[in-house]
Parts: sequence; structure tokens; C-alpha cells
Amino acid sequence: MEINTDKLNAGQVALIKSTKGYSMDVYPSRRTCGAPSAVAENTKKNIGFAKLSPDGLSLADAFVPGIPFPVPKSGAEVMINAKVHYRGVGIEMVNQIVYVSPRKGSSEWIKVTADSFTYLPWAEKSSTTFAKADQIESYYTMSYQSPTALAGQGAVFVLPANKASEAFYYFPGQRRTRRMPAYAYDAPQIGYENQYNIDEGYVFNGALDRFDWKLVGKKEMVIPYNAFGPYDFKAKADDVLKPDFISPTHRRYEMHRVWVVEATVKPGLRHSAPKREFYIDEDSWTFVGAVDYDAQGKAWKVREGFVIPVYETGSCDSVAFVQHNLAEGRYLIDGAALANGTDMKWVVDGTGNARMKPDYYSAESLRARSER
Repeated sequence: MEINTDKLNAGQVALIKSTKGYSMDVYPSRRTCGAPSAVAENTKKNIGFAKLSPDGLSLADAFVPGIPFPVPKSGAEVMINAKVHYRGVGIEMVNQIVYVSPRKGSSEWIKVTADSFTYLPWAEKSSTTFAKADQIESYYTMSYQSPTALAGQGAVFVLPANKASEAFYYFPGQRRTRRMPAYAYDAPQIGYENQYNIDEGYVFNGALDRFDWKLVGKKEMVIPYNAFGPYDFKAKADDVLKPDFISPTHRRYEMHRVWVVEATVKPGLRHSAPKREFYIDEDSWTFVGAVDYDAQGKAWKVREGFVIPVYETGSCDSVAFVQHNLAEGRYLIDGAALANGTDMKWVVDGTGNARMKPDYYSAESLRARSER
């Protein structure tokens, strides 16, 4: 199917123009994303109830699980909807692998293996409000198995709605857990040769306070959809991971309506990407794309989130994503079960699951687990 470039974002256009052999296979659109009845009911109840914090940059309260602002009036409201879209109470990923393509002139991939767990305290089946869930968007932890330089290290992140994430990191050589106050926003993640910043995970995560957020509107665009390829845990990495991009056999695109949000760094603040654009699927409220621009206004980093319907939750999610660094000709893929031999798991009931409790995401718990 031939597509007018008007249906692509600037990063996708730049990627096609600059990457030899890159293509996007576009299929007929299928609206497969829904929501459980309780989530849909809470979404209705949020009209006139959900509210932002006084600065307009975080969620103060809403009925959850549900979409806080089904008729958004600002870019911040769209971003918040995406950050708290329903994906169950948690996600468990064992043997998760992050792949980063080699530097130009090299053939050495970065391959980082870890167990990672996400807990969403507001998303239990029993309805609550975001304020009663202590306004915590998510808890996240990872424990590294490889490469040798990272093995034994671990991290915990607590992401409150109204401020930067709180991070703790375990260093096995020191046998101690350290608080990492600057490990947020555009801080480079440890172990990825400056290819992967903290707030790039899952297309976007973290606080909104460094940017002004403009709601550009709604637009029909080509986005990854019903894109099961990156979740193929039985695949062979060599068949999928090409030198400059993921094989088209494991990328799938459709035309869908998305919300477009533009972010510009606030005066007096800084970020490695002074301007960013985000694309959020109309039906699922998942992040499906982003373009980061450099200081000269050129498309620099391009992210795509791969949307799939999730059987366990009755909703859609886009955990797996790819990021292309156009300036350096490298890419990475994360959040995927790709070629790791173990499927990921969406948890809808945290009863009896120690990983679906706030205590599991403390500095003390991280140290105890890491020193076993």
C-alpha cells in the first residue's frame, strides 16, 4: 500500500530517507482495542470528576482504573491518559533482553538481559481513586543477569505523578544500595553507551514538568498496530535484528487516528531534546510514537511503540518499542519478549503476588534480593 508522507511523522520520513532498505508494510486497519466494562464505566465517571494538580502537569485524582480525561483539553491531559491507560495491575518480564545495534564500523551488539517487574497500584479490579492510591503512577524494578559488567546490579524506580521518579541502584562490588537523585529525565541509562535515556523507556515515562505541552490535535497516521512481531519470544534474533533496523517481517503498520502532542522545554530548564512530538492511539491511549528533535531542529531520535490486544487484560498495550538514533545510525529495542525464550505476563490480580506490593519496590527489598 502506497502512503502519502503526510500520514507519517517527521522521524519516520527521515528514517526512510536515511536508511537503505528500510520499509514499512501497511495493512488494512482493524480496531481491535477495547476496555473491560469496569474501566469503561470509570472513564465515564471521570467526566467532570478527574482533575489535574494546580500546575496542570500531573494527575491529582480520577476514578481508576479508567481514562481520566476522555475528552482532553490539553497536551498534559493526553499524556496523563497514556501514562495511566489500563494494562492490568502489573507486568512481569523474565529474561527480558534489550538489544542495541553496533556502532558504525563495529559488529558488536549490546545485549542486556534482566528480569523486570512493573506494579501499578491504582489498577486493581476493585475500583478506587488515584488519590487513594497515593498518586503513584507505577513501581518498577530490574535485576541484571548479563553482560558481565552489569550482572548482579539492580534498580528500583518509584514514579509519583507530581515529581521526578525516585531511583535506587544496587552495586554488587560495594554491596550497597545507593539513592540516585539524578537518575531521571534525560539521564543516560547505565550500560547503553549513551543510546538510551531514562525518560525514553516505553516511548515516554516520568514527570512532565520540564516541558510545556501543546495539544496539536487528532490526526490519521501510520502507526505500529496489531504488531505481534516484537513479542515473538520463539523468534531467532539473527532473523529479526538487521544491522540498521528490525526486519519488516516483525513490524506491522496500520492507519489509525492518534492524538498529537508537542513538548517544548520550558524557559530556564534543559533537556537533551529541546522539542519532542508524541503520538497516542485514540482507541487504546497507548504511546505509539515519538520524535525527539536536536538543538538545530532536526529529527534526532524516533520511537515506535508496538500496539497489541492483550488477552489477559481485555485492553491493548504497547510495552515493546524501538528507538532509532538518526544522528549515529543506531537503534535499540526494549520491552519486547523478542527471541528471549520466555513470554511476558500481564497480571490482572495481584492477590498473593509479592511483586504486586509497594514493599517489593523499596531500597531494602532491592538489597535483600540482590545479595541472595
